Parts: sequence; C-alpha cells; structure tokens
Amino acid sequence: MSKEEKKPFNVKKLYRRTALIIYDIISVIAASYLAILIRYNFSIKEIPFYFLKPITGFLPISVVLTITILFLFRMYSSLWAFAGETELQNLIISCSVSTVVQAVGLQFFKVKGYQAVPSSYYFLYLFCLISLIFVSRFSYRFLRSQKHKNRNRKNTISVMVIGAGEAANTIIKEIVNSNFSTMIVRCIIDDDKGKWGRFIQGIKVQGGRDRIIECAETFEIDEIIIAMPSSSRQTISEILEICKETNCKLRSLPGMYQLVNGEVSVAKLRDVEVEDLLGREPIEVDIDSILGYVSGKRVLVTGGGGSIGSELCRQIASHKPAQLILLDIYENSAYDVQQELIAKYPGLNLTVLIASVRNTNRINSIFETYKPEIVYHAAAHKHVPLMETSPNEAIKNNVFGTWKTAQAAAMNGTKRFVMISTDKAVNPTNIMGASKRICEMIIQTFNRHFETEFVAVRFGNVLGSNGSVIPLFKKQIMQGGPVTVTHPDIIRYFMTIPEAVSLVLQAGAYAKGGEIFVLDMGKPVKILDLAKNLIRLSGYKVDEDIKIEFTGLRPGEKLFEELLMDEEGLTETANRSIFIGKPIELDEDEFFSELKVLKDAASVEDADIRALVKKIVPTYSYEEHK
Repeated sequence: MSKEEKKPFNVKKLYRRTALIIYDIISVIAASYLAILIRYNFSIKEIPFYFLKPITGFLPISVVLTITILFLFRMYSSLWAFAGETELQNLIISCSVSTVVQAVGLQFFKVKGYQAVPSSYYFLYLFCLISLIFVSRFSYRFLRSQKHKNRNRKNTISVMVIGAGEAANTIIKEIVNSNFSTMIVRCIIDDDKGKWGRFIQGIKVQGGRDRIIECAETFEIDEIIIAMPSSSRQTISEILEICKETNCKLRSLPGMYQLVNGEVSVAKLRDVEVEDLLGREPIEVDIDSILGYVSGKRVLVTGGGGSIGSELCRQIASHKPAQLILLDIYENSAYDVQQELIAKYPGLNLTVLIASVRNTNRINSIFETYKPEIVYHAAAHKHVPLMETSPNEAIKNNVFGTWKTAQAAAMNGTKRFVMISTDKAVNPTNIMGASKRICEMIIQTFNRHFETEFVAVRFGNVLGSNGSVIPLFKKQIMQGGPVTVTHPDIIRYFMTIPEAVSLVLQAGAYAKGGEIFVLDMGKPVKILDLAKNLIRLSGYKVDEDIKIEFTGLRPGEKLFEELLMDEEGLTETANRSIFIGKPIELDEDEFFSELKVLKDAASVEDADIRALVKKIVPTYSYEEHK
C-alpha cells in the first residue's frame, strides 16, 4: 500500500467496539454493587453504609482503569467469532488485574471513619466481572455456531471416531468448534478400558472395537474417522476389517509425523486406502547404504516420468546426488516430475531430457554428454493386454531399448546399471513378460563382457501405479460401478510404490554384477478381495450399491505370478526382503544370433514374432493369435 493510500474507515468496527466499551462500563458498575449484594444475601437493608461509600466513591476510577486494562489485554481487538483459550486467558487475567487495582485503590480511598470492605467482596467482584464480560464475548461465538448448526442440521454427517488419544482430541475439538463443519461426532471407540465411559469434548467413549458395529447402527453413523496415528499397521488393519462391515465411509490420519508436527486437523484426514488393509508394517531399508551409494553420484533414470521412475527420482533426489538426469519420452509427465522436484529440492542439480530409448544416436549422445555413474532403467512398455495386441512394440521398446541403453552405459564408463524387471518374466504367458525375461538375459550377458555392473530387480504389482487395478477400481466406484474383475480366483503380489523403489535402491547398493534381485512381496492378495474392500471402504455395499462383474482373463494374463523360475534358486541378502536369483546358463553365441533375427523381424512387423521369442525364452507359453 502506498503512502497516499489509506485504509477505509470501518464504521461497523467502531460501532462494535463502542458497544463493547459501554457494556463493560455497565459490567464494572454492576459487578461492584452485585458483589456486595451477594455478600449480604441480596438484602440491601443489611448492607452497611460505610461499605457502600468507598465502593461508590472509587467507582469512576475503577471504571476508567478497568477499561484501560481491557484495552491492554486486547479485549476490544480480538475476533470473538474464533475466540479460544488465549482469549479466555486474557479475559481472566485482565479481570484479575482489575480486581487487584480495586483492592489497592479502596485501601487508599477509605472515607475517614469508615471501615474497609470485607475481603470476600473482592472474590465476588472478580467472579461477577469475569462472568459478565465472558457473556458479552463468547455469546456471539455460541449464537453464531448455533445459527450455523441449525442451518446445516439437514446436511449433517454422523461421525464415529476410533481412538481416544491426543490426535482424536484435536480432530474432535476442530469438528465441535468449527462453524463450517457439517460433521457431528456421535461416539468414540477405544480399546483402553480406562477410557470407557469418559468424555472428550463432551463426546462419550462407548467402548472397545467389539462395539464398532453396534454403535454404527445405534448412532446411525455415516463416516468413521481412524485417529490412531501411532498404532501399528497390523492394529489398523484389524480395526478396518471390522469397520468395513458397517458400510460407513472410512477416513484416517496419514501417520504419526502429523501429530508430532502439530498438523492434525480435519484437512489432513484422507480416505482409507486398500494398502491400509495389507496388515503389515512398511518394509524397512538401510537408508545409510543407499545414501552412501547414491550421494555425490551422477544418476540417470530412464522412464523418469512413470510411476516407478518418478518415485526413483524422488528418493534419489532426497539422497543428494551430484546430478539427477530424468529421461522420458512423454514430456507432460516429465514436466510434472520436474516441477515437483524443483519445488521440493531447490538445490538439486536436475536435468530433464526428452528421448526414446529406441533412438540409438540420441541415447549415445546423452551418455557421452552426461557420463552417468549409475543408471536406473525403468523405461518400458508394461501394459500386458496392450502389448498382446502390439507385440512388436514390446520387443522394440523393451528388448532393444534396454540393449541400446545398456550398451551406451557400458561404452561410457557407467559403474552400475540397474534394470527394473517384473514377476511376469517368470514362466511368461504374455509378450510383455517374455520381453522382460530377454532383457534380464541381456543384462546378465553384458555383465560378463563389460566393466559396468549390470543387475536386474524383479518385483510384482505396485499399488497405485499407472495401469494397476486400484486406480481403475476407484474410477469405476466413482461412476457407480460395476467394478470389473477378470477372474474370481486371480491373485497378485502387491507392494506400495515407495516400498518397491526403496528396495530397488538398496538392491542397487548390494549389486556386484550379474544378479537378478527378487523382492519379497509378502503374501499374495486376491483381486476380488481388493475390489470388495475398496467398495466397502468407500461406504458402499457390495453387489447392492456397487456390483462386481467378472470379465474373464485377458490375453496373456495368468491367475497367479511367480517371482522365481524353478531353476534359479534363491540366495539371501542382508535385507530379508531382498533375495538373489541364480543366473541361468545360456549359449551366448546362439543368444546373440537369435536376438539379431528377432530385431529384424520386429522392424518389419513380423506377425509371427511370438514364435521367435519362444526360441529365446523356452518357458514362454502363449496362445495363437488370429
């Protein structure tokens, strides 16, 4: 604002402040006489004249001093619609100071021959003054809140809060005190028997988890909030298993760090996700080994705009590389990741390049220019059904894109090359999985001939990745269904994207060259169960509100995926979630000869490309495509 500009005169504010001052003057006068009146049981006749004389004589000074004190304690400048503990403390302290001033003043203002007022007078005066001023300040907030609640009574959401700790108290307090929330907390659930029957913000703790379903029906609950940020994943999973039977919408706090940082609020609540039902703690990695491995290095990530590649970039950026080079063919996704990393890591030496791994000259030029020391090769076509209809593209991009990138790395002094593989490379039944198996074979072969340490990391499905079932299910639920599942018995291994990428980074740190690292994905999960859980977590009834339809297995899809080929064996590493598969022996001359035939066939769009792939990957099985 320039010097010439002036704030407009706020007439409404002047009227409000003047009204409060007048009210406070009346309050001081009323409190002064009311205190002595209460002292003598509301009998005016019983009040001695020698007590009234000093009170009346000091009253003008008391009024002036009290108004001044109230000004000093901001009792005329606070926003009383949002008054809280601080305003209440200021009110009590200012009234206490006013009482002390009056007590001292009356001692020096005694009329000769009259006695000092009784000591009980001052306590009664303080009580009356606080009460009168409290009514003026907090009644506005109360009336405004009631007006809002009456207006939104028809739109209220009945809420159950699970957890009776500090996080729950913060959430409930915000809901209760908010003038804008349409939620009403009806009950609280907690397994701590010592809290049963007690109240938080006026809401009763009804009992333990065994009463969740009963209370949901009794109080007609619409939404359940899980306010247990410090509880284990196992505990949360057990609670959610009960909650999903209520058909209530479920929301939760993201984690303990929100509580520690003081960020607990209604705005921080998130919808409960399917990964909350996995019932296990996040997989731990040795951060120090990753930090020492990546820190200070030039790192290139191909496919850096994808779900796995972008998370690789995020985690690498947090480990202080000398330079991070993000390479992707899709400029929009690369741009999004670039802006995210710039905002979060302003000191990061970041280079974003648009290129195809299939372009030999472009890839060679990039490696010659930037000389990356570590390469994470995540660029690939991964969508199984789409690759079944375009098999030659899977070969061109996955097989020979990997070949060209690995060769450029070897020719330009890259120390370590980590290829992202898949469980679908094991006994593949689709061209995508078979192409990835050939990539693993290329990596192992290159490792024998170059100084670069070539390794592959194999894992299953990641929750929320591009093309995975979870985003599809969510979209179908938002549209009112049906949710489509290919087969009632289909199962998959699942891991969160950050977990998978953390393990990829650590596997890279373990690498000595030639290994196929296999990530332990935990227990397999039925896709049908995922669909049912996601419907319930969204607050709907399965097959009533949202139906499930079975569409049949898609081309190249298996009922289950293996992580290891039978002949590979298994070797443990320092991390119990990472294993090493024994390399498969192969005839290199024959392998390279077959690769040349495969390359020529893919370039001319050979319709019989699968038969050539079968020669290279004997465990590949497929149905004849018309």
